[in-house]
Amino acid sequence: MRPDLALICDWIKPDSRILDLGCGKGELLAYLATNRGVRGYGLEIDSDEVQACIESGVNVIQADIDEGLRDFEAGSFDHVVMTQALQALQRPDEAIAEILRVGRTGIVTFPNFGHWQVRLALARGRMPITASLPSAWYDTPNIHFCTVADFEALCAQRGWRILDRRLLDRSLRGGWRHRLAPNLFTEVAMYLLQAPRLEGFTA
Repeated sequence: MRPDLALICDWIKPDSRILDLGCGKGELLAYLATNRGVRGYGLEIDSDEVQACIESGVNVIQADIDEGLRDFEAGSFDHVVMTQALQALQRPDEAIAEILRVGRTGIVTFPNFGHWQVRLALARGRMPITASLPSAWYDTPNIHFCTVADFEALCAQRGWRILDRRLLDRSLRGGWRHRLAPNLFTEVAMYLLQAPRLEGFTA
């Protein structure tokens, strides 16, 4: 399983219901079902990935995240997870709002466009290519780049509560630099969120 998915497992309670958006081959769901008794579904648009989920016994729905989660009732999952997809969506703000409507908590991860290597590339007049943003400008799936500061400002504006966060380097390690200047040194940002209507709920 991808190292970032392993870290997300720390936020997933046993026997909970989970919706994994952009679930890929279903690694996270398969692991959680086996080791935590978790039940749920994955959403994936890629046909090959959907087939891989089916072959692994993972419940999957072929759907586009950009089309929303209107088929799911409010509060129907304990956790809704979206990893490394935020920057590729047409309206990431609306996607997060839907995540927090459908789930009691939302887990969102994204590459930080405020990292010093990104800033250095832009200062040189070039679009950045880093370990967290490996695609060239002409073939990247990313359409809405986001920084840690941008994301937290959006959360504050919409009243979304940040229950926990992990600000990490490319090896998924934190440290004093990430605490001192998170927007400058973070390469991968991971957030555990909650809608304001559920402030009394303990994640």
